[in-house]
Amino acid sequence: MTAKSFWKNKRIVITGGTSGLGKALATALNEPGAKVVVVARNKGAARPVIQGPNIHFVQGDVSSKRQVHRIVAEALAKLGGIDVLINNAGYVGETPLKLLVDTECEDFEQVLATNLVGPFRLTKAFLPGMILQKKGIVINISSDAAINAYATWGGYSASKAALDHISRIWNEELSQHGIRFLAIDPGDMNTPMYFRAIPDADPADLNDPADVADQLLTFIEDKDLHTGVRYAGKEWRMTQQKGELWKTLK
Repeated sequence: MTAKSFWKNKRIVITGGTSGLGKALATALNEPGAKVVVVARNKGAARPVIQGPNIHFVQGDVSSKRQVHRIVAEALAKLGGIDVLINNAGYVGETPLKLLVDTECEDFEQVLATNLVGPFRLTKAFLPGMILQKKGIVINISSDAAINAYATWGGYSASKAALDHISRIWNEELSQHGIRFLAIDPGDMNTPMYFRAIPDADPADLNDPADVADQLLTFIEDKDLHTGVRYAGKEWRMTQQKGELWKTLK
């Protein structure tokens, strides 16, 4: 379970917060008393998520330039500031997935707008507040597709590879202001987005988003574990396990 003392009263914005990992993160953060805004396009899907008194909803599409500033303004009005931004919203592209040569330019642009440009705009808009308070955490949800070349995953892979690298650049530029950036690959999960991409996947082979959310929050809260920026699924889990073992030996 996550440490209540760390997450209590933390002001957190989660994009893609009504499904999959985003929904699981919002649910997990409700128990320790975090103040959460979930951002998603579908207001109806938010009803099962915004059950706790400290979970709020902002409707919006992170891929839309016109909507980003409204999303930020509404989130800040509800939270009074921000401590953690989790860029979780994602789009794999038109399904069934296509070879890169067969991918329409417009669909490629939409993947980049959702997975890369949207997180860039949101981060840029939220950063002034973090810089003023001299602390903050930005979590960019990555994928193993960012470092592996999978046929038919071209647009998604390119967007996540770029997101990983701008996470490193942001961290290099802003760590002196007390702001941490992490690009974390959660591994394959049992989510609607995953099954849109791979309809015949076996759920037994996939991680439960609720388990991943709890593990991720425990990893994020222990800043002594973060010696880098980008963490593969196996890497951050192994780092976390080593950290827990070290604590038991001390």
